[in-house]
Amino acid sequence: MFDKGNTTSGDMATKRPSNAIWRFGPVAFVILGLLFGYALGLQDYLSLGFLAERRDELRAFVDDRYVLSAAGFLAIYILAVAFSFPAASILTIFGGFLFGWIIGGALVAVGATTGASLIFLATRSAFGGFLRQRVDGVVKRLADGFRRNAFGYLLVIRLAPVFPFFVVNIAAALFDISLRRFLAATFFGILPGTFAYAYLGQGVDSVLVAAQAAGREATVSDLVTRDITLAFFMLAVVAAIPTVVSQLRRRRSKG
Repeated sequence: MFDKGNTTSGDMATKRPSNAIWRFGPVAFVILGLLFGYALGLQDYLSLGFLAERRDELRAFVDDRYVLSAAGFLAIYILAVAFSFPAASILTIFGGFLFGWIIGGALVAVGATTGASLIFLATRSAFGGFLRQRVDGVVKRLADGFRRNAFGYLLVIRLAPVFPFFVVNIAAALFDISLRRFLAATFFGILPGTFAYAYLGQGVDSVLVAAQAAGREATVSDLVTRDITLAFFMLAVVAAIPTVVSQLRRRRSKG
């Protein structure tokens, strides 16, 4: 009996560290990957300045090895999003510049959705259940409302990129949303912005030349006009209408 009891408690002790590794390991890997990326100075390569300097070389490489380049770009985009590296806009512009707005936009949509799903799953496995059990009051009501209308809320947030992409990926994991809804809302929500930025990237050459002539480095703000920002906002407003109507109907039926 005594030996059996010791064996049972010993098994429990060994299971806890193992569970902790499976639970927090993916998040720790993401953090380490992000720090490693900054340590290598990858942020210096993900800039319009780098694109301006190497645009001829990059285009020549893509022309010679198109399929390999497309696969490599897709892999880089997935890793950048999965490790929450803040370079989505720049990479989307790169994609439009190198592959054209249709192919570039398609690669970005697949890469961004895949990378976002990876960080979503990592965050949910580490913190989702822990936080859901401890929220109360207003936060709990917000979480319940978000869960009931997960697709609508996420679609609106994705259409109007007010919040950084990686913040939405992490926040969504804390509200008990299914992976299927997260995938669908992310993919369809980012399509307008993705193809808009890819289209801007297709014509970025003239902006880069103008910035070089002015003796400065081009920035994303040189490409994104007020009209484009307003268009994103209007898309989000239109997408929010069904969710708002559904909420009003629910409140009236309860009243």
